[in-house]
Amino acid sequence: MHTQTVLITLVLYKLVLLGIGLWARQRTRDNSDFFLGGRNLGPVVAAISYGASSASAWTLLGMSGAAYVMGPAALWLALGAMLGCAIAWLWIAPRLRVHSRERNQLTLTEFLAEDATPNRARQINILASAIVLFSFVFYISSQFQGAGNTFATTFAMPAAEAIVLGGLIIVAYTLLGGFWAASLTDTLQGGLMLVAAILLPAVAWHAAGGLQGVQQSLNMSELSLALQLTAGNLGITAIGFVVGGLAVGVGTFGQPHLLNRFMALRDARALRQAQVISIAWFVIVFGGMFLLGILGRVLLPVVDNPETLFFLLTTELLPPVLGAILLAAVLSAIMSTADSMLLVAASCVSHDLGLARRFPQRALWISRFAMLLLALLAIALAIGLPSSIFNRVLFAWVAIGSAFGPVIFLRLAGMSLSGESVLCAILTGFSSAVALYLLPNSPGDIAERVIPFIAATGVLLAMRKRFTASPDSAAVGA
Repeated sequence: MHTQTVLITLVLYKLVLLGIGLWARQRTRDNSDFFLGGRNLGPVVAAISYGASSASAWTLLGMSGAAYVMGPAALWLALGAMLGCAIAWLWIAPRLRVHSRERNQLTLTEFLAEDATPNRARQINILASAIVLFSFVFYISSQFQGAGNTFATTFAMPAAEAIVLGGLIIVAYTLLGGFWAASLTDTLQGGLMLVAAILLPAVAWHAAGGLQGVQQSLNMSELSLALQLTAGNLGITAIGFVVGGLAVGVGTFGQPHLLNRFMALRDARALRQAQVISIAWFVIVFGGMFLLGILGRVLLPVVDNPETLFFLLTTELLPPVLGAILLAAVLSAIMSTADSMLLVAASCVSHDLGLARRFPQRALWISRFAMLLLALLAIALAIGLPSSIFNRVLFAWVAIGSAFGPVIFLRLAGMSLSGESVLCAILTGFSSAVALYLLPNSPGDIAERVIPFIAATGVLLAMRKRFTASPDSAAVGA
């Protein structure tokens, strides 16, 4: 009966998503509507869809699983994500909203390539689009893989079939309604994630015996709480571990599927309201998933795959009907990031690479076709090359954030950047992130998460001095 209830609820929920896609299709007339919703996004939709797009599978599954394995040391990851959200909304959002509106920029790539010579702008467009497409294939595949794991756990069905089914449903409603469909469905899913992050940890807290149960879990380790917070590391290594955990928020600053929410905001009042809503959402959801992982160590001492902890506890602790509704809703919420990423990838192909300008009558169809191709590739990757959701997401997160984040920060701070410096910084940030990802891990992965961002920032600062040294070079960057 439980499985039947989950299945019925899931089917109804998917029909709601497709209905939103059909409704949004009526509001999508051109690429401005398809990619930014006509720059008319309200505060609730902007804030919660930002959260859902940023923190779906890797929060509900990855964060709770990481806390289950790492214990209190996972706190730094949760705090890093919260800090990244706060900086993005309080510092980047107000500046990027105004900047992109004044220059009529529809995509982040247009922002990166502004003021460059035509040749350099074309090179930046190609490089940035290639990085987005490459990284998003891994990111989107992790969302599909998360859904596959969930379906396999809930319905005992093959993961490959589950991945294909979930992926095709997401593609369907996103193809229909574009940005409006993605934002509205993400808002619905983000609201359900918020309910889950409050309800399930609260029930688990009671089942685990409250504070006494948590203390029992922490006391199971031979390490003191202070050492548990650093995963047993001491001295400089402990500092590296903490900074590495906090640095997970650095990737936030360059994510095009998140920054386009800032570009689409309706006005300054909507921005102020969205800042409060989004930061509160992050604190509750990440805090709830961290707590759930800790409580899971008490309730389920042995779990084969920690990234299924959320669903195991849902089945174990909640009444069948309530558990079914929550489980079915979160099954869809896991994949909410994919729709926004598919939109950004489509904008890279049709808008940034110029295909829409060559065939203006076919612009929307080119965008939709590009979206479909990327989704199929991500589905194939999720089936053929399974990997940890947490690791795959963090790789794409760090690579994109290191490539684009420094340019965004310095340009919005008022610094004039030449096309040459932007091109070199993007290449430096991305290539160093990939290289460090392939090397053995440092404590807290501090090298992988911090060095690429710093290196790209250093390139921008160094080349800014070089290109402002003479009037001719200054003219290039103007």
